[in-house]
Amino acid sequence: MTHLDLQDGWTLTATAGDLPAHLADRLRSGLRVRVPGTSHTHLLDAGLLEDPYVDDHELRLAWMKRVDWAYERELVLDPPADDERVDLVLEGVDTVGTVLLDGQVVLRTRNMHRSYRVDVRDRVRPATQRLRVELASALTHAEAEAERLGPRPLAYPQPFNMVRKMACSFGWDWGPDLQTAGLWRPVRVERWRVARLAEVRPLVTVEPDGTGVVEVHVDVERSGLPGGQVPLVVHASVAGAEAVARVDAGATSSVVRLEVAHAPLWWPVGHGAQPLHALTVELRAADLAAPAAVRGTGSVLGGWTRRIGFRTVELDTSPDDQGTAFTLRVNGRPVFVKGANWIPDDHLLTRLTRARLARRLDQAVGAHLNLLRVWGGGIYESEDFYELCDERGLLVWQDFLLACAAYPEEQPLRDEIEAEAREHVARLTPHPSLVLWNGGNENLWGHEDWGWKEELDGRTWGRAYALELLPAVVAELDPTRPYAANSPTSPGFAPEDVHPNDPDHGTHHQWEVWNRVDYTVYRDEVPRFCSEFGFQGPPTWATLRRAVRGEDGEVAGKEHPTFLLHQKADDGNGKLDRGMAPHLGVPGDFVDWHWAAQLNQARAIRFAVEHYRSWWPTTAGAVVWQLNDCWPVTSWAAVDGDERPKPLWYAMRAAFAERLVTVQPRDGRDALAVVNDTPTLWKGVARLERQRLDGTVLAAADLPLTVGAWSAGTFGIPEALRSPEDRAREALVVTLDHARTVHTWVEDVELELHPQPLSATVAPTQDGFQVDVVAHSLAKDVTLLVDHLDPDARVDDALVTLPAGARARFRVRTSAAIDPQDLLRVPVLRTANDVVVPVVRGAVVAG
Repeated sequence: MTHLDLQDGWTLTATAGDLPAHLADRLRSGLRVRVPGTSHTHLLDAGLLEDPYVDDHELRLAWMKRVDWAYERELVLDPPADDERVDLVLEGVDTVGTVLLDGQVVLRTRNMHRSYRVDVRDRVRPATQRLRVELASALTHAEAEAERLGPRPLAYPQPFNMVRKMACSFGWDWGPDLQTAGLWRPVRVERWRVARLAEVRPLVTVEPDGTGVVEVHVDVERSGLPGGQVPLVVHASVAGAEAVARVDAGATSSVVRLEVAHAPLWWPVGHGAQPLHALTVELRAADLAAPAAVRGTGSVLGGWTRRIGFRTVELDTSPDDQGTAFTLRVNGRPVFVKGANWIPDDHLLTRLTRARLARRLDQAVGAHLNLLRVWGGGIYESEDFYELCDERGLLVWQDFLLACAAYPEEQPLRDEIEAEAREHVARLTPHPSLVLWNGGNENLWGHEDWGWKEELDGRTWGRAYALELLPAVVAELDPTRPYAANSPTSPGFAPEDVHPNDPDHGTHHQWEVWNRVDYTVYRDEVPRFCSEFGFQGPPTWATLRRAVRGEDGEVAGKEHPTFLLHQKADDGNGKLDRGMAPHLGVPGDFVDWHWAAQLNQARAIRFAVEHYRSWWPTTAGAVVWQLNDCWPVTSWAAVDGDERPKPLWYAMRAAFAERLVTVQPRDGRDALAVVNDTPTLWKGVARLERQRLDGTVLAAADLPLTVGAWSAGTFGIPEALRSPEDRAREALVVTLDHARTVHTWVEDVELELHPQPLSATVAPTQDGFQVDVVAHSLAKDVTLLVDHLDPDARVDDALVTLPAGARARFRVRTSAAIDPQDLLRVPVLRTANDVVVPVVRGAVVAG
């Protein structure tokens, strides 16, 4: 097989739509472009667009939603031999495309989530030919489909559910509305003879005796030309094991079984190592003269290589006294899922690189996550993403791409959804990191709760996708992995019988917190598995300074139109203010408000995670919404759109630590919850002290305790330690080995916190500075917001709460020429103490 990559030589032309006057001539005459790319990235590369992520530029690009585009290039191909196929392969077309060769239609596309292959052998000419890809407005197409099929309810105004395009391309409550069009994955010409490997699908299991088994399911496509019906041989090898299988003349599939004795197991991060093994598959013509046609002696017709890992995965959804479990087991071991939801890391998808994905996944592991949920409003990610997860031991929960909407079950949408599902289920089978297929996001819940039934009036809405089509595809193509009908879902029950979002059954989304109630309500339920919960906070200051500015070029205030353009949530700022008011108050100064909003976001999620983890194994997982952003925005993310960790990232790292100590309510009393997510017994003596905020010890006790591996335990706290004399002036400090927690009985607005509780010094280091702090009164959430001084600076820790007398050291990495003393001043060195707006005699006063 030979490949001709069609990266260069393209011209992009706007063929229809209202164009800005200053761009019209240029776009109608055509731009020289390189693919992969999209309309937005091509115009950005040509210097014709302002960065759509900066200031109010998103609004200026609304015209692009209604433009039709055409890619065109010359194509010079040698005439095919009598036995040679010539295929045009398009790995990703965004989205509504017509492909023409010399003016003749060879392909129509309606789905950016699948690849296309078309035989153009009979269309190849000895002269220069013209290859053209016409792309119509996806929005116009979707609106026409909504008119044809009848509208279906959805979470946002534009009918993203009517076209197989990335749903969040039409805007979301954290993302821009840009609606790209283009050739977003590679285009090439493939020439081949006899047969080719059409699909290789390794199904990996481990026998009870430790033997690793790989059943390699191979589908071949035959050329349909002279010599194309000969017998074939498939040879496969992995980890020293080899096997062959014959594909009889005219047949198109075979299975090769490989066995590896004592196969080293692949484990999630934190549970063991991640050994990976190259699985190689080779297709040849059979040697009919050899006994059993062992390997064939003809030329290699096709080759395929991926890395696999040996592991088993199960999903326990058995009923019990609390409801219905949702517990993931890897290699037989129950795993508490420490996860985050994943969205596309850049809204302009063609800019994503392996290096960028690696940085983000390293941040996930750095926050002690062991799972990412690829959310159903985005894309099936690239091979790079899954390979990097394999290497790091990051489990992947993969949604099928149906989110927050009713989806018609009529044609052609149904066939498109099945085609993309089949392609990606097969494509992703090699990856040990992939442990769960999920039928979509909030579709079953939406049908039950959001007024859809009345609006649908009997029209189809996607039930058959979640409960029939998608589980059938998984059962056929990838029976080694479990399937869940939706997130949230109540396994084993019809949606109308048990509510899909019932916290006692299966997966649960907690969005009352953030939308309507205080984050302390997290403790009012003990879900079996919380697969979405989140709280907003603004991006880092450096990101605001680059991309969210007012007319003066400075950071836009929270009520400025530019700030609000980068705040997509309904009443987002109002919810931020109402969310922080009971805990910190609402500062009037914008710099203080920014810090308070970030801090409150971090605290809300840490509060939830510690609660959920304390209930293991009843609660079997917590998947935060969300790890990452796709542009600069106020959102639920822990890492902002410029790749900077927000305080939330540090809160997740602390809450998801392998060993955790936290004070939690049990039976109306404070108890000590100790979580041990390690393979060894945790045995120690916890030191408990009830202190005044100035460090005076009022009562103390030592509590011997033992917590088993991969376990959580709760322990009673003596009465003298859990009953303060003055709730506004006291705290409970618990220390167990290197873990510490500080518990107060009232919120910060009622605590008599010292506004300046620290003494600090700074000293230079080889790569930046060392900041040492000591608390002379309780200092809550000590943090260095170093990006105020240098957008590239990083600090090793944050949100460190220090009882009086305690010390901490922060290491700041920066190459900028900054005044070291600035590291010790506001707005860089911050605590909760210096931003809280305390309540005094029922009135709120400035702190």
